[in-house]
Amino acid sequence: MKKQLLIAIGLIIIPFAYAIYLYPTLPAKIPMHFNMNGEVDGWGSRESIYLLPSIMGLTSIFVYFIMANIKKIDPKRYENADDKVYAQFGLFTVGFLTCLSMVILYSTVHRSIDMNKMLFPLLGFAFTGMGIYMPKLKQNYMAGFKLPWTLENEANWNATHALAGKVWTIGGALQMISALLLNGPAIFIVFMSITAVMVIIPSVFSYRMFKRGNTTK
Repeated sequence: MKKQLLIAIGLIIIPFAYAIYLYPTLPAKIPMHFNMNGEVDGWGSRESIYLLPSIMGLTSIFVYFIMANIKKIDPKRYENADDKVYAQFGLFTVGFLTCLSMVILYSTVHRSIDMNKMLFPLLGFAFTGMGIYMPKLKQNYMAGFKLPWTLENEANWNATHALAGKVWTIGGALQMISALLLNGPAIFIVFMSITAVMVIIPSVFSYRMFKRGNTTK
């Protein structure tokens, strides 16, 4: 656990180091926001380069702390929760946020790069990673499909997350592929459509299982 914490801290520092490296070469104004076409629609001073790593860093610290201490924080304190799995999931999230920060920082100084071609494949990869972890997540209030039926019944939770793992792994892969093949607004539209399907399928499955008395038959 201590090793994972040190890795998490190291990952959080990387975007700050990159921002410090970029700062001397930045113009007076830098891109701060992009529309769904990957075009800049918001600007800020060059000091704003540190804003993103700060926000992502604080978010990373919060997520990792929650995941690494889930048994202490979770109201129901589910004994089946595996501390190592949740700590690994927290570390995966920190790694994703670090990569996201690096992509956005990189696009700040390389404006000819199509932001969507970098951002959406990364998001698809994140969903794939979450899909791999889904079946390993035991019943809890902090991570996963926290529906009334999954939180009330362990069998419902396990079956829903087993399905969600498959759906999210495949969905994330499709998001990555579509983001690399498509261009313009089509990337955003297809990405969000796949995301909606990834949320709806496990949710409907969970509800239908609840209506059947929490059995898969």
